[in-house]
Amino acid sequence: MWDYTDKVKEYFLHPKNVGVIENPDAVGDVGSISCGDALKLMLKIEEGTEKILDAKFQTFGCGSAIASSSVLTEMIIGRTIPEAEVITNQDIADFLGGLPKEKMHCSVMGKEALDAAIADYRGIDLKHIEEEEGPLVCQCFGIHEKFIEKTVTENDLRTVEDVTNYTKAGGGCQTCHPAIEDIIERVWKVKGQEVHVKEEVPRKKPSMTNLQKISLISETIEKEIRPALKQDGGDIELIDIDGNEVIVALRGQCSSCVSAYYTVESIEEKLREMVSPDIVIQLQSD
Repeated sequence: MWDYTDKVKEYFLHPKNVGVIENPDAVGDVGSISCGDALKLMLKIEEGTEKILDAKFQTFGCGSAIASSSVLTEMIIGRTIPEAEVITNQDIADFLGGLPKEKMHCSVMGKEALDAAIADYRGIDLKHIEEEEGPLVCQCFGIHEKFIEKTVTENDLRTVEDVTNYTKAGGGCQTCHPAIEDIIERVWKVKGQEVHVKEEVPRKKPSMTNLQKISLISETIEKEIRPALKQDGGDIELIDIDGNEVIVALRGQCSSCVSAYYTVESIEEKLREMVSPDIVIQLQSD
């Protein structure tokens, strides 16, 4: 289960600056709902001083995405564009007291939205920037070469797992892992460092029959998920499996917990890791 800080929980349960700015001076629209995360950042900027007077956001994503987006708006309101421009994704994570490594991509999305909004304010053609993103590397999440290179450089990433945690690239079918490895090695070779990240064993999971999938889902719940929930007085019941849709009910302390959203999110992440990246959890209410 993810270990979230109190600040992450606070900014998720009580997000600040959610909404829309009418006639914004800048808009940063990044991500994609089809890929699981999307963020639209809107800014109101004082003419002449370039001071950010207001910032609001709309996001589709997990609790970490909501918290990262919310705290970003708090960090930039009152700053000038040049002052906001130097904020990094690590600054966003640090403000929240840290994020689980598997959720760092949420802070990266916040920084990406900020950069897009600033580019929009300066009249830079975002479509032209997109055309220069280079080849599409990760088909599952629509991640391009230049974005991976930039994230590797800015965050000192050395492994495919690092790249997945920060960008989601490679977190689906995993066929792009060799390309990600090549990018990592190329980035650090340019910097005069030799980094070898070739995986000895291909990580792509073999295809499964429906019976095998059902069995693996049940086994993962029994061995990986239920023991963790029981430690906190909770439990889980597997109600049904329909293709990639897994219907569950939370029991015990989990059924009335205010953080049930995080529990469901963690269950989904674990099943996606152990079974299939296409798994979707549906929570059955009593």
